[in-house]
Amino acid sequence: MKKILFLLTASAAIISCSKVKDGEYLITGTATGIANGKTIILQGLDPATRMPLALDTVKVENGKFEITGKVTEPAFHTLILQDANAPIPFILETGEIKIDIDKDSIHKSKIAGTYNNDEYVKFNEDMTKTQKSLVDFQKKNTNKMQEAQKAQDTATINGLMKQYMEIQTEVQANSKKKYLTYVEGHPKSYISVLIIQSMMGDPSADIKKTEALYNALDESVKNTTPGKEIKTRLGQAKMPAVGATAPPVGDAK
Repeated sequence: MKKILFLLTASAAIISCSKVKDGEYLITGTATGIANGKTIILQGLDPATRMPLALDTVKVENGKFEITGKVTEPAFHTLILQDANAPIPFILETGEIKIDIDKDSIHKSKIAGTYNNDEYVKFNEDMTKTQKSLVDFQKKNTNKMQEAQKAQDTATINGLMKQYMEIQTEVQANSKKKYLTYVEGHPKSYISVLIIQSMMGDPSADIKKTEALYNALDESVKNTTPGKEIKTRLGQAKMPAVGATAPPVGDAK
């Protein structure tokens, strides 16, 4: 009995130690090697214009920074470090988000701490592996292609382009399979609803399959902005086209 009481007390202590409440976020970051006073901008999108919008600005102090605020739903945002050559994308959502900035290679900055950000990192790692053959081909043959273009060597150019297209086709097919597999296995992930949203813009996508994937999503994901947009577009897809003949409702007597 004492052991059970201890575990319950410990669990309550862990929960009470959380620094954020529902609907709030806390970004704690490290900025090792970055000078004091350098600014970091939290940037989102204006819901009306869809243009970039600065939401908050903080300064690096002793290699660290912190940003707090309120959030209604998960959405991609970016951190912009002063003088850096690229932004750091992440998913702003309720919870404690940890971001470790790599000042020398911004794209190697580490993001963790919440479900969707952890999923985003794992998903990117998986897709990088899937696309590796295409990246490797480009690295291996870039110089060869440039030399062929200078020499106007049509045979070499066409040969390289043919190989590239074959690899690209295979990678695209494998990527689509990965997308579907991910959505089917992650109904609560914000990444899943973004994948389905992109499928809605693909003329070759099976609309019935897309709808089935959407219906299987958790309600929390369906209620996001992209989730609501998908629902609207699925409804529109079921409407008869303008000028289409209405189906008969009965035989004329």
